[in-house]
Amino acid sequence: MKFPHAQITLVGLIATFLLSCGAQESSSGSGDSSLSVAIEARLLSGFEQLPAHMNGAAGTPSEEQIALGKRLYFETKLSKDGTLSCNSCHGLDAFGVDNAQFSSGVGGQLGGRNSPSVMNAAGHLAQFWDGRAADVEEQAKGPILNPVEMAMGSAEQVVTLLKADSSYVAEFAAAFPNETDALTYDNLGLAIGAFERQLVTPSPWDAFLAGDETALTNGQKEGFLAFTKAACQTCHSGAYLGGHMYQKLGIVRPWPNQEDLGRGAHTGNAAENMMFKVPSLRNIAKTGPYFHDGSVDSLAEAVQMMATHQLGVQVTDAEVASIVEFLGALTGQVDAVLVAPPIASEVL
Repeated sequence: MKFPHAQITLVGLIATFLLSCGAQESSSGSGDSSLSVAIEARLLSGFEQLPAHMNGAAGTPSEEQIALGKRLYFETKLSKDGTLSCNSCHGLDAFGVDNAQFSSGVGGQLGGRNSPSVMNAAGHLAQFWDGRAADVEEQAKGPILNPVEMAMGSAEQVVTLLKADSSYVAEFAAAFPNETDALTYDNLGLAIGAFERQLVTPSPWDAFLAGDETALTNGQKEGFLAFTKAACQTCHSGAYLGGHMYQKLGIVRPWPNQEDLGRGAHTGNAAENMMFKVPSLRNIAKTGPYFHDGSVDSLAEAVQMMATHQLGVQVTDAEVASIVEFLGALTGQVDAVLVAPPIASEVL
């Protein structure tokens, strides 16, 4: 849904004019100003509320598929040594990440890229930093067979292991009732994808877009104005504030780490070297460290680097702090039932 406000109050016009022209320093960063900061509707035209769920090409998944996907998401049997699950690197109690620079796989092996959040990821144009998986259903099948991550030997091995558990046989049959042999590796991916498509995290930003002007503090509103003044919305827009395009990292100034060529390494197209999927800013305040290489711990530093390397603009420390305050309004919540590990009675 687009932001519905069509009118701006006189007080709002005055506040917006002062902020955008820099005629006075902000005095409401803590959100306690007597004047309510208003935002012109035109600045919100490129943003949308999160959807209630992120259905894919198959349409709305069944409750049985979602329940099976949740169980599989937490299933450590899907790793070679029985210690790791999807949740190990994409912890649902930690906004879909593990807050590590690189995630640990079987035997303590480290991956080569920072694990992005699974929250809201089903709405992105593709999965992985280089976009090599078209959707979450395809992505879910990758780490299980990756020798550095969960290290299972083959899809057939995974299916054989699951078929040895009669409860899984029954749950796959219930989730895919029209198939004679429902327990397949492709259906495993479909089930995990069905679950992940429910991981939507609405935040105060969505309430604001829906028309609740009190959902954001004045400081957060001023941060949004600083965000748009710096042109961050060039890449970070839409419902997910990112996740909908690829972009070269280091457009204006070369990125410090040139070892990972990003999408170019996947496609073999030199023109795509250093191109990565633009990350969503949803829950960004909780999902550090940042960038594909997990090289930055501080969100303020990440904002500063984006201004320098991507936009070629000078931002003050105060502007960075203001933008960071706005980004805090993107921290959302997800249904507690979804993120809680399944208990024995749910899987027998």
